[in-house]
Amino acid sequence: MKSNPEHPAKRSYRQGARAIAAEQTAHRILDAFDAALTADWFDLVTLDRVARDAGVSVPTVVRRFGSKEGLLEASWQRMAVSIKARRVVHPGDIDAMLRVLIEDYEITGDKVMRALHQEARWPALRAANDIGRRNHRAWVGECMAPWLAPLPAEARERRLDALVAATDLTLWNLIRRDMGRPPEALRTVMFTFIMGAIAPQETPDA
Repeated sequence: MKSNPEHPAKRSYRQGARAIAAEQTAHRILDAFDAALTADWFDLVTLDRVARDAGVSVPTVVRRFGSKEGLLEASWQRMAVSIKARRVVHPGDIDAMLRVLIEDYEITGDKVMRALHQEARWPALRAANDIGRRNHRAWVGECMAPWLAPLPAEARERRLDALVAATDLTLWNLIRRDMGRPPEALRTVMFTFIMGAIAPQETPDA
């Protein structure tokens, strides 16, 4: 007697359910890795720890991400996507730029600062951080385009350097963590630095 083949719709549903479950597992693993990386140094974050905190086995972690460096790459890629989604700002809107930037630093700042402190020892961390640096510079350039576009190339790069420095994560760390100031104080400092960088032109042309 011939067995009845599985209905295509049922097979598609089961495959879709498996794919969703796999993605949920991957997110749990990355969440566990992110929490460990925020709390500890990279060399102390083990696959055993990540697997335990995620409620999976080490082979599951390895099958999905390959290694701790693979976890790092996936974590930074996920963070880059979420940052891009949060940092939607109309060029020239400095208030909105600072609002979303500071909100973003409050979410990711401690994790990235710990990574910055270790990048000299770990090439994978350095590579991940370099991507973040390039993305931040490009984003600042887009947000501040009205004050950059009219300038000659060399002057534009100098001004962009100043604007990147005025909005750098290390400034967040200095004001929020070292000095213990509130986010509003950080915004004031960043705004002051930005105004200094774009002087004497105070507002973009309409």
